[in-house]
Amino acid sequence: MSLLKKSVLLAAPILVADQALKVWIKTHMALNESISLIGNKAFIHFTENAGMAFGIELFGSTGKLLLTLLRIVFIGVLVWFTWKQIRRKAPVGLVLGLSAMCAGAVGNLIDCLFYGVIFSASTYTQVAQLFPEGGGYELFGFGWVVDMFYFPVIQTTYPSWFPFNAGERFIFFRPIFNLADAAITCSVFYLLIFQRSLFLREEKK
Repeated sequence: MSLLKKSVLLAAPILVADQALKVWIKTHMALNESISLIGNKAFIHFTENAGMAFGIELFGSTGKLLLTLLRIVFIGVLVWFTWKQIRRKAPVGLVLGLSAMCAGAVGNLIDCLFYGVIFSASTYTQVAQLFPEGGGYELFGFGWVVDMFYFPVIQTTYPSWFPFNAGERFIFFRPIFNLADAAITCSVFYLLIFQRSLFLREEKK
């Protein structure tokens, strides 16, 4: 099987699954609604992210537009670099890691570009509609990324003797993320961990 086919067979299911789950969440759950998966340790918890990772927002609408443009540029460079590795027959592990990263990045970009146009706003009491009559909740390129995986595995409080946040609540893992985020994070760690062996193999070739 060619490198290109392997790349597509990994990236396509990630992208399809990411978007299918997000559409289901938007059309079946109200904002901040939760579904328990494993007791109080794992949830599907619907939230939306208007900014970058961990909900960081910069410079209002201007920052959002700049972020979307930067995402497009980054994805363009990433796809070009991945295609270049496929053409030069780079190690399979390198190509697959880059392919998963591409799929995750494209998945979140789709939210930013189209979700504001094709969905009505999600609220704490109302589920969003797909292709609403009155139009979407935002302009093209200003959509919010849908997040849903929440794993508060450790829930406790800081001890009274702790030098900071004494007595306050501590949760690990606090961030809420989506399948695209997971694909990006896993591929980055994979490439960082195995990059030496991947490039050593390339040098031997």
